[in-house]
Amino acid sequence: MTRRDLRGLEGLDALVGRPFTARPEEVDLGAVPARLAAALGVPPVPDTTPVVEEGAWTRDGVDGLALRWSTGFGPDTRAWLLRPAGERAPLPGIVALHCHGGMKFHGKEKIADGPVDEPRAAAFRAEAYDGVAVANAFARAGFAVLAHDAFGWSSRRMRREDMPERTLRAAADAIAARGGALDDAARYDLHAGPNEDAVAKILGVLGTSWGGLVARDDLIAARVLAARADVRPGGVVLVGLSGGGARAALAGALDERVVRATAVVAMMATFDAMLDGYIQRHTWMLMNPGMARVGEWPDIAAARAPRPLFVGFARRDALFPLRGMLDAEARLRAHYRRAGAEHALHTAWVDRPHSFGADTQRAFLAWAGALSS
Repeated sequence: MTRRDLRGLEGLDALVGRPFTARPEEVDLGAVPARLAAALGVPPVPDTTPVVEEGAWTRDGVDGLALRWSTGFGPDTRAWLLRPAGERAPLPGIVALHCHGGMKFHGKEKIADGPVDEPRAAAFRAEAYDGVAVANAFARAGFAVLAHDAFGWSSRRMRREDMPERTLRAAADAIAARGGALDDAARYDLHAGPNEDAVAKILGVLGTSWGGLVARDDLIAARVLAARADVRPGGVVLVGLSGGGARAALAGALDERVVRATAVVAMMATFDAMLDGYIQRHTWMLMNPGMARVGEWPDIAAARAPRPLFVGFARRDALFPLRGMLDAEARLRAHYRRAGAEHALHTAWVDRPHSFGADTQRAFLAWAGALSS
């Protein structure tokens, strides 16, 4: 029976081969990071990045510090560093990675409260995060948390006037279909969808990809946080939901310097199972060209085994087939058994739709706290 995503392409998978169907024991995890970097076309990551501090605030038990830095192209990255109010000692570091969510007008604002309220971002959290600004919650729990905008989002988003004509026409049609009564943020997000496909073509011509550029942004952010005097030495934890989980897995696999552990929430299944009607539900951050030459998605997440890895599964996740999630968990366990580190893999299942809810947040904090004790 033909997989739904291969209808009209019958025979192509056999013609090109799918190396990611290899059994776990046949996968050389040590080769995955280099293959991943080549497939994504990750540009060089600077060793150090000058950072500008732009203002501080305190609210709801959290001290915030606004940061800005250049990645070398496009608009500067803007980020918020969050810590427990009044705490001066170095703290364990977490890089909190915002999701995709079909919302690119906002980035870090979807997971963090800054100096002013962002009602639209806060409304988005109701379904995705049980209404919690998770970056602030992690800070109140005793961590130094960095929430930054990735390439394509918020401070790193492309201006509408710089988008190609095809994107503008598609967005105009979408806006007209909604009656045109939209605020600027909603209008922007109707541009961002078609523009993601348009930009993917440009990045491919240049030898890179959405996944490669977002991973580079995240690697820079991890190095920025790890280098701070108010962050404990020994590396930082990456954590994210959905597209943020994809970012955590990619950057975690690519880094051998500052990432000490990775947490992937509601972004784990096998590519093989996802070919049965799920591929088109995902973004270019996950579905980068050439991924079949790298390995299965759980192979990428486990590439740095025995490094600690947390994976949160939502049993009613409409973006992933249950079979693919179960197969991914089994594959992850096989990799960690081979590494002699079954204890370093923690999986958490919840009976929920696609989300990073309060139960998974508690499980993550318990896991991250144990790493730091």
